Amino acid sequence: MRRADRKQMRKKSIHPCQSTDKDVIKEAHAENLMTNLSNAYASDLLPSKEGKDLTKCFLLQVVNILLHYIEKTFDDKSKILDFHHPHQLLEGLDGFDLELSDHPESLEQLLVDCTDTLKYGVKTGHPRYFNQLSSGLDVIGLAGEWLTATANTNMFTYEIAPVFTVMETVLLKKMCGIIGWRETEADGIFSPGGSISNLYGILVARYKQYPEIKARGMAVLPCIVLFVSEQGHYSIKKAAATLGIGTDNVIEVKCDERGKMIPAELEENILQAKRKGQTPFCVVATAGSTVFGAFDPLHDIADICETHKLWMHVDAAWGGGLLLSRKHSCRLSGIERADSVTWNPHKLMGVPLQCSALLTREKGLLGACNQMQAEYLFQPDKVYNINFDTGDKTIQCGRHVDVFKLWLMWKAKGTYGFEVQIDRYMELAKYFYKVLKKKDNFKLVFDAEPEFTNVCFWYFPPRLKHIPKSFERDQELQKIAPKIKAQMIVEGTAMLSYQPCGDKVNFFRMVFSNPATRQTDVDYLIDEIQRLGKDL
Repeated sequence: MRRADRKQMRKKSIHPCQSTDKDVIKEAHAENLMTNLSNAYASDLLPSKEGKDLTKCFLLQVVNILLHYIEKTFDDKSKILDFHHPHQLLEGLDGFDLELSDHPESLEQLLVDCTDTLKYGVKTGHPRYFNQLSSGLDVIGLAGEWLTATANTNMFTYEIAPVFTVMETVLLKKMCGIIGWRETEADGIFSPGGSISNLYGILVARYKQYPEIKARGMAVLPCIVLFVSEQGHYSIKKAAATLGIGTDNVIEVKCDERGKMIPAELEENILQAKRKGQTPFCVVATAGSTVFGAFDPLHDIADICETHKLWMHVDAAWGGGLLLSRKHSCRLSGIERADSVTWNPHKLMGVPLQCSALLTREKGLLGACNQMQAEYLFQPDKVYNINFDTGDKTIQCGRHVDVFKLWLMWKAKGTYGFEVQIDRYMELAKYFYKVLKKKDNFKLVFDAEPEFTNVCFWYFPPRLKHIPKSFERDQELQKIAPKIKAQMIVEGTAMLSYQPCGDKVNFFRMVFSNPATRQTDVDYLIDEIQRLGKDL
């Protein structure tokens, strides 16, 4: 089928503009605009002099496409994805061509491309999407993201982002207060994801101990080392590589059987590093590890950091949201003793990607560490309070507005609304755990109840169920999770993650952070794993 024919067929699936005015002339005008989309181009939209009506019609069509997608996202009978291999997307699918032309394409074709982009993507808000720590689709957050894109401003000065920079200050104070810090003394910044927030934490930790690093570089420093649990996020090593510390100078501390850092091992690693002539400067504790959902013992780690005068950074990118739950916040007891914290609202709190904050207990440290006082941006004699020109606290210049969607969701839910949502995830995790525990063809990685929403498990097909543990059996078990996951993706029925860890062969990792998920979706997933795996 020729592309023009396909385009004509696809045009029928695009909803016409809806007019609230029944006037025949206006309806005819709207219909005429629709017909003209095939001959209209981006240059005909606003700010083109006659572009107002066409712009309205085009954007209403885009909204119709998005609303249709949102409805499908929340329909548990719809597929999570229409899977195709990369080479198929590159070659083109049913008129969906990713190649870029030297000549403009019509607005009608752009609408078709918008539809296809969503069609071949993953519905991360689907009730049976469990693949990542960030999932779900919050409609208020989505509205916030739309408004943010419409405003299209930069977060470096109050001058060009007056409302957003003040919102950021309000949110940072709120989050610091929830951690347990005095709001007037704490500080922070929103950044492009937890990896960058962790990098900021290590950056300010190094600056606090060695302020000369900013001007003179690593050459004037001793051989500095930092510590993180062996279950800590890989972004810590990335940060060390980026900052010139080196991955060899990230010392991984042994964990117990549940994936928590062992304080005695940390103490020994610090003493051993000192005996080798190395200089410890920072410990990264984890509050909610990526795979096991483990919480390091923060009070014990804080005691050790105080004894050795080390900076304590807590990576609570995943677990930070639990601070909003009066029932479960005890898992982060001791976080108030940290010097810096990473917290990702785009994970447990369900804020649309991306939304991450680095919070520091000492006010002014981010600015001292990062400011370069660019004269064309940060003039000292502006008409307003320049304390709200926050851009010099960051390593970026251009910075996306990530705060408005969080602020709007907080307005919509209130702190207690987030609490209800998070408590429900914890109940779902407990339910899933209890169901699996009763099934003889599933085996939990940990026998005890989950501490967080992570539930790790193996599925044993009938042929492996009664075979005693051995190297040969584990070699076969290693293949099961990838095969089931592959079939799930091909059929588009569900998505969840798997991985090996240490001496444990591939196992599934279930996480709950999707507000659309119900118990029926959990039951469906269990049945689906058995259906796809029983003959493997």
